[in-house]
Amino acid sequence: MSRPATRVLALLEILQDRGLVPADELARRLDVDARAVRRYITALRDMDIPVESVRGRYGGYRLALGVRLPPLMLADDEAVAVAVALATGKHEPVAEPGPTDRALVKLNRVLPTALRQRVTALIAATSATTGPLTPEPHLALTLAAAVHSRHTVRIEHTRGAREVNPYGLVVHARRWYLVGHDHLRDAIRMYRLDKISGAAELPGRFTPPEGFDPVTHVLHALTLGAWTHRTEVWLDTDLQTARDHLPVTFGDLHPCSDGGVLLISGAEDLPAMACILTGLPWPFTVKNPPALVTALAEHVTALTQAVARSQPAP
Repeated sequence: MSRPATRVLALLEILQDRGLVPADELARRLDVDARAVRRYITALRDMDIPVESVRGRYGGYRLALGVRLPPLMLADDEAVAVAVALATGKHEPVAEPGPTDRALVKLNRVLPTALRQRVTALIAATSATTGPLTPEPHLALTLAAAVHSRHTVRIEHTRGAREVNPYGLVVHARRWYLVGHDHLRDAIRMYRLDKISGAAELPGRFTPPEGFDPVTHVLHALTLGAWTHRTEVWLDTDLQTARDHLPVTFGDLHPCSDGGVLLISGAEDLPAMACILTGLPWPFTVKNPPALVTALAEHVTALTQAVARSQPAP
């Protein structure tokens, strides 16, 4: 334990689990001195948690007899901030419940019923690839509830109102995305939550496509769909090695029947893409577009000139 807030919470848990606890035992379990224990006891009292001091040889601290702590009263934005921090702090699935899961269980046990149901829906509907920026609470809760109940939503987007069948919320690169079927375009689209000013559930129900993964859709769209140029580059390596060295947003990797891996990616700046390719640890061949070959040649020329300029004078 390194932060005072963590020790205060640990102290409260110890007092809730037991009756009277000697001060020296509290200091030992919290790994602090007696003065720090007194500070933490004062902090609990400042939060209106009645902690009694018992003097004498067998004294210590305890919660006041008969005290039952009230439900944790969090505002929507506070509950969303806590749930998001916990739900998105773990990116890989594990077989057994870990500390994050246990913390979420404890949080849900003390939330009021109505808010607990909404926060549970938010956690179930959201996947994350990295730490998020907390969205507008009411918007996130409304969209999460629609994902959970499979209700169509009307969103007020910067490009106009849309009716969407929401398949999931995804947090990537600190941004939140809504993924779903856009009725107007009759296609699956994603929308950044910071571009949505409001949302409301509609009576219509829907069934998500079987096997659809919102995370995969967002990563693919950000890799290819958002760029001007589609690039194809053959890499002289195997699929697993390429996956180990390249981030998932770098592009799609496909094994070639005659050996090597085909990298299909997107690029807005072909000269920048040429620079990146020259930094790869494997030989490669540009398949498409021809403009990338031109950008690569120009980059090699610039490098050759830099080498010539860097040679010591005869």
